[in-house]
Amino acid sequence: MVPTSSPDPQSVLTVLVTGFGPFGPHTLNPSGQLAAELDGQTIAGARVVGRRFETSSATVAGRLIDALDELQPSVLICLGLASGRPALSLERVAVNVRDFPMPDNDGALPVDEPIDAGGPDGRLSRLPLRAILQRWREHDIPGHISNTAGTYLCNETMYLACAESAARGTPAGFIHVPDTPQSAAAAGLAQPAPTMELATMARALALAIEVCLAPQDFAAPLAVATGAVD
Repeated sequence: MVPTSSPDPQSVLTVLVTGFGPFGPHTLNPSGQLAAELDGQTIAGARVVGRRFETSSATVAGRLIDALDELQPSVLICLGLASGRPALSLERVAVNVRDFPMPDNDGALPVDEPIDAGGPDGRLSRLPLRAILQRWREHDIPGHISNTAGTYLCNETMYLACAESAARGTPAGFIHVPDTPQSAAAAGLAQPAPTMELATMARALALAIEVCLAPQDFAAPLAVATGAVD
């Protein structure tokens, strides 16, 4: 169960959690389901607001900025599906490129395009990745730190989120989630995909939020200025 309580609404911090809706063969997207599951919960005294974005490069930046302007969150955690990965992935870096392996829901299929022509080659998460990973391990939840968020909408969203983090001073980052048994079955994948129950992932995210809201140093690097990311 995700921990809940009823704090004074005048003093509540806000945590924004974003996910995506269906795309390609994935008629169920656990990232969007988790954003909906956590929406309205209170975790570590903070109100959690979940938002589900369409899998659309044309709209994701506007939706993200609108949500940040509206909510002014203390922490931003973006989620996306990484079908085939066996565990939760704490993404370390987003690269400044859109090179889609499949069209988004609008049919866009960019190749080798920058997300921000004037931006750095990479942007780094400002979430306390090691502390989150340690908390998961204490609760027997499988996870790891990943050095690639891919080149699809998840990477683009993380890059945009980290750019806004730099501008607004809001700790932000990205977590890839695996399939659930239900989403893997619905996708009709040729090979069986590793899966994790949605309830386990919701618990993992609640723990991650608790860690992010604990007093700590968020002064991680915000950008990679050159092409040194691999």
